[in-house]
Amino acid sequence: MKIILLMIFFLFQFVPVTKADAPPKAAFVRDHQLWMKEGGKEIQLTKDKYVHSPEWSYDGRFIAYIDGDEKGEKSNLWVYDTKRKENYEPYSSIQTSYFSWSPVANELAYISGWVLNVTKTKDGRPDGFENVALGVSGFEWYPNGKEFIVSASSNRLPTGWEPIKLYRLPKDMNLDENKSKFLYSIPIDENRLFAVTVGDFKWSHDGKWVSFLGTPTASWAMDSNPLCVLSVDGKVFKDIGRMLGYRDWIKWAPQANQLAYISGEGRFFVENKITKIAEIEASTKQKEYTPKGYVDLDLEWLSPSEVIVARAHEDKEWEEGPVPIMYTSLYAINLDSGTQTQITFPKEKELDEDPQVVGSYLTWVRRTDEIGKGDVWIKQDTQKEANIWIKDVDFAPDLF
Repeated sequence: MKIILLMIFFLFQFVPVTKADAPPKAAFVRDHQLWMKEGGKEIQLTKDKYVHSPEWSYDGRFIAYIDGDEKGEKSNLWVYDTKRKENYEPYSSIQTSYFSWSPVANELAYISGWVLNVTKTKDGRPDGFENVALGVSGFEWYPNGKEFIVSASSNRLPTGWEPIKLYRLPKDMNLDENKSKFLYSIPIDENRLFAVTVGDFKWSHDGKWVSFLGTPTASWAMDSNPLCVLSVDGKVFKDIGRMLGYRDWIKWAPQANQLAYISGEGRFFVENKITKIAEIEASTKQKEYTPKGYVDLDLEWLSPSEVIVARAHEDKEWEEGPVPIMYTSLYAINLDSGTQTQITFPKEKELDEDPQVVGSYLTWVRRTDEIGKGDVWIKQDTQKEANIWIKDVDFAPDLF
């Protein structure tokens, strides 16, 4: 009997146990207030605020967000601590329009009045701040969490636009200019590559390349922005193409140095919005994936060989009057076979947008128009059917 029991015990040691992949946590905004969904439970985290841009910390303990107002005159940085269940300001009245969590620690970096700052840490929480550098127009953390890539905007001189400078700065620079390392100087030419500043930095999966988007003067930026990449050592610069200034329209592949983006100039979505994938290390070879007669208006990598796009029929007949709503559905593009398959089927006057992939889950927002509220739909790759996950969101959630 003992021998049989021992055999059963050893057999169970090698039986594979399948654990259900839990849905991601979501930080989302409903009626201008911050909410969180974890498991099947929704929790309202703020009251009497005007929340936008929620973003999870690297470990999921904190959610940073901007508390603004309807007129856009206020832009204060706040943090919600999921452990202590409280909202707080890391420092009194931090005014910023852009912040970014460290990829390795609970530290926040942000720009306030052209000054790059980083929060101190107290009792495991972001608290207080230190100056890093002056004259910064755009920035992002390096993947190591110890440094920043930053840009200094161009100025108009009597001799023309001066170059945009990129630098590598340690986070403990403390305004010591001797600690900065020059990376690259982008020559500005209104007839070739025109931008006043660059930002929206994104790193490739291996950290060898960084992409960024240029912003020209205000009216020009409405129609065309240069997309560029730079090698981590600053030795190789590539002008990838022209597109509109949407950060979510630029995505690095999860396992290769391929950059997917939506190309095309012109501020209206009715035509000339084409999904392209650039092979960064192969002389920037590019391939187009949008069929004739269509426009793509958002994208996401589903896997190393599949890309999801939000696609609609183009409308070249429109010339004046209200801009037509582009009723997008989601399509999956298989890069290996070249096949393209529609995977969501919104009803008439509905549109699907903002695809996001976390683990085995695909989420998107379904709206009845371009500016109204929407519902977040979710689908796991093992499931045939999608379901409504979160109702009545102001915009797409941030997932952890």
